[in-house]
Amino acid sequence: MSKPKTSLDFRKNSVEALADTAMREAMRNSTAVFSGHREQGFSTVPDLESWRDRASDIRSRVLDNLSEYVDKFAANATSAGAVVYRAKDAEASRDIIAAILRDRGAKKVVKAKSMVSEEVYLNAHLEEQGVEVVETDLGEYIVQLAKERPSHILAPALHKNRRQIGELFAKHLGVDYTDDPEVLTKIARKVLRKKFLEAAAGISGANFAVADTGSIILFTNEGNGRMVTTLPRLHIAILTIEKIIPSLTDLSAFIRLLPRSATGQIHSSYMSIITGTRNPGEETGAEELHIVLLDNGRWDILAGECREILKCIRCGACMNVCPVYGSVGGHAYGSTYPGPMGIILTTMLEGMEKSHPLLDATTLCGVCADVCPVRVPLLKLLYTLRERRTKEGLVPSLERTAMAAFGLVVKSPTLFSWGQGMSRISWPLLSKIPGSETLERLPKPVKDTFRRRMS
Repeated sequence: MSKPKTSLDFRKNSVEALADTAMREAMRNSTAVFSGHREQGFSTVPDLESWRDRASDIRSRVLDNLSEYVDKFAANATSAGAVVYRAKDAEASRDIIAAILRDRGAKKVVKAKSMVSEEVYLNAHLEEQGVEVVETDLGEYIVQLAKERPSHILAPALHKNRRQIGELFAKHLGVDYTDDPEVLTKIARKVLRKKFLEAAAGISGANFAVADTGSIILFTNEGNGRMVTTLPRLHIAILTIEKIIPSLTDLSAFIRLLPRSATGQIHSSYMSIITGTRNPGEETGAEELHIVLLDNGRWDILAGECREILKCIRCGACMNVCPVYGSVGGHAYGSTYPGPMGIILTTMLEGMEKSHPLLDATTLCGVCADVCPVRVPLLKLLYTLRERRTKEGLVPSLERTAMAAFGLVVKSPTLFSWGQGMSRISWPLLSKIPGSETLERLPKPVKDTFRRRMS
């Protein structure tokens, strides 16, 4: 793993990212493709707004009664044959999973893509315990080989081009270099097939968990998800408590919205509904299913002013339209979750003091809220957190002084006119001061202002 970036270093990370031309090209191409596919996917849904309303209402209903739904899910999952655990924080979830594997002597594990496992740093913990952990989602496998973290919650290797992936495979897998995507996929498939057959356990996340049936739901576009959850005799699922929905009937709204929002597909290649363990006479499915329900700060978020971020269904649409994310990529955020939803969730999970620079990672254009399939008020939440940052004194003193001065000037027509005139004189001088590169990116003061032309 390369030296971890932190949220406090967002500005520094962004400068480094902007200098990475290969990454920027890959991000620009990929996010444009995702956004274009999303528009095409929804073009065939005439009642889109009503589906968004329905999905938003379902998520809100769950948050209003979350304790009840968590208890109901746990009871029904247990009745179906699963073992359910409640994990207070990241450490507790890691310890639970490590203990399950240790008690069964499981030393080889295959994983399906799970951002929650990234949030709790599960892989590193298990590897310290002597467990071989192999990511089987192709994007996750690529970033694992590169010793990096995912750059996107859906497409972990979004920031890499095929040449970089070819070099990575040649270096780590001992194969001849190629940048042919089809050949690279076949190479990964050959390597991973052996890992599936050797694995003593599979670990997955879950897109949703159904309270009425105790089922977990997985949307995937690669067959690895099914392999992870059915081939090994032991399946461990880790998910956060807000992933619960009331019933399978409610799932229909998300079947329609999630794939289209994420990749533009009408439906995912695979949707798995896993209820309990393998039944007598069935040839596939885990003989043991362990489900870890993780809090890790969600109950605290639920009680606060940004509770609606828990409605998020992790589709990634807000990232794909965000001009900041599209420019600097996911690693610049220094957190598990990048993009608009990531700014909010990271700030809530890690605390303002550890993450406040992320609140500069937005233009406040509001497009993220426009595309959210469950109507998370992302723009409103970003404003709320920026206001809190100011109240908590975490805005740099120079910025506070500058904004106070600006506020004073715009209140007075006389001062505003005077400031416009002075800016034309002072701008050339200020732009020559060392460290004033920011001024070069701003519009230069006009010689003839609109107000003067209209007077």
